[in-house]
Amino acid sequence: MDSKKALIGMSGGVDSSVAAYFAQKAGFTCIGATMRLLEGDAPDARDAQRIASSLGMEFYVLDFRAQFREKVMEDFARCYEAGLTPNPCIVCNRELKFGVLLDAALGLGCDWVVTGHYARIQKSEDGRYVLRKAADEAKDQSYFLYRLTQHQLAHTLFPLGELTKEEARTIAEEHGFINARKRDSQDICFIPDGDYRAFLERYTGKSYPAGDFLDLSGNTVGRHSGAVGYTLGQRKGLGLAMGTPAYVCGKDMVKNTVTVGPNEALYSRSLRANNWNWISLPCLTEPLRVKAKARSRMTEQDATVYPEENGFCQVVFDEPQRALTPGQAVVLYDGDLVVGGGTITEAL
Repeated sequence: MDSKKALIGMSGGVDSSVAAYFAQKAGFTCIGATMRLLEGDAPDARDAQRIASSLGMEFYVLDFRAQFREKVMEDFARCYEAGLTPNPCIVCNRELKFGVLLDAALGLGCDWVVTGHYARIQKSEDGRYVLRKAADEAKDQSYFLYRLTQHQLAHTLFPLGELTKEEARTIAEEHGFINARKRDSQDICFIPDGDYRAFLERYTGKSYPAGDFLDLSGNTVGRHSGAVGYTLGQRKGLGLAMGTPAYVCGKDMVKNTVTVGPNEALYSRSLRANNWNWISLPCLTEPLRVKAKARSRMTEQDATVYPEENGFCQVVFDEPQRALTPGQAVVLYDGDLVVGGGTITEAL
């Protein structure tokens, strides 16, 4: 492999374009590549190609639609049907952006994949690759990257880890990039309208039957339009008139019921999680004090993580936390260092 040859994962957005510029400036021979994941993403590929051309880079469109459907969309549908609330961006990072794209890079003789993520990778004194938050915590994406393996981290560069978003846009403007002010995508790419239930019905070909809303005592208080379409903590769209605000507190996918209750019923002190990926240490063998995030926009909270058997760990928070949701990721930090993370299986 050529240690100065890099494949730039180019989405058509400003961040990956500036990452390409920095990689080239650092002396890498750069190849641009856009992953084709969906039917309608040709405009983004054209933007990426124009940037690559302006930088004098080779450019490829890599058709990963089949892999994306199998590894990301299938997982998303399966999790929702099991009553979970998955995070497909985390799966896509591990399986696509730093999985099949890295394989493609190595196959092209590159030793590196470069992306526009806001995070930092370093090699520690013990030889492990570690993941750190971006310098700009407002743009930090380390939560979505916690599942990267040592192999993936060893072959990845994040040139924007020390920048703010506005600095990246300014650099793009200075170099005449057409996407310098392009709006960031906010939604799940394969559900741009945010209607998860409609996506699931289209994707699976199923219609999800209505069922009962239950209160915390098990009494029927209304009818829902399919348990698959609700998530823990949800208040909007329930259509219930209970005199006080009602929130989704639980689901039973076998019985097709959705339990609702007051906001205070959503708080828990601890959670259990599995599918752990440890980054700053090989594995967890004893309790560890950490800061923990149980969803991407959550403020980190003081907690202790306890190893259990069969790959599970329990995270016990110092203070009760709202809507600890099965299927979401819990990511643990020590300062700006990502210790590791896992998939929440239950709130306790």
